[in-house]
Amino acid sequence: MFQREFAMRLVAQPGDTLYCRLSVNTQLLARVNHLLKVGRNNFRPPPKVDSSVVRIEPRKPLPPVNFKEWDGLVRICFNRKNKTLGSLFRQKTVLSLLEKNYKTLQALQLTPEGFSEEKEMAMCVSALGDTLGDLSMDGDEGKDDDEDMDMDDGETKASDFKDKVLDVLKLGGFEDKRASKLSQADFMHLLSLFNKAGIHFS
Repeated sequence: MFQREFAMRLVAQPGDTLYCRLSVNTQLLARVNHLLKVGRNNFRPPPKVDSSVVRIEPRKPLPPVNFKEWDGLVRICFNRKNKTLGSLFRQKTVLSLLEKNYKTLQALQLTPEGFSEEKEMAMCVSALGDTLGDLSMDGDEGKDDDEDMDMDDGETKASDFKDKVLDVLKLGGFEDKRASKLSQADFMHLLSLFNKAGIHFS
């Protein structure tokens, strides 16, 4: 039994006012059902709010998704749940974080340890029902050691990465969609598309 507003967040569906990151993450890992409302007058002394009884059944087996990746994506999407994903993923802080992860992943792929970690992550995402694509970065070999790189070149690279992110959103038809309307399947599809492009959230 929980306070009613918290309980309704647990069971909220896409489009509901209370639909949030808690709803998405809880329903990813468990089946959640609202059983009954318990009015405040059933208690002595009565509390200030009503309560609800909720049944939570852990999913067995758990969905084949890397939860750190999943939660990283969902955090960004629900930062402003009523803004379009296109607007959210144009923010400099978001792009900076994703580009840092992208470059780190490319570096890790050069080592046996990094390859093993990436292979494990790829297997997790591919289990969603779609095969991961090539995670290599085209055209960047030999440029990391260029000491004469000017600001214009740096800005061009940042713009290229931004285009890469937005291309993923456009590919899946997500650019004009809002997190408040997306289902579990939508988030899984979006995560799969990002990972195919070599873009990760953890």
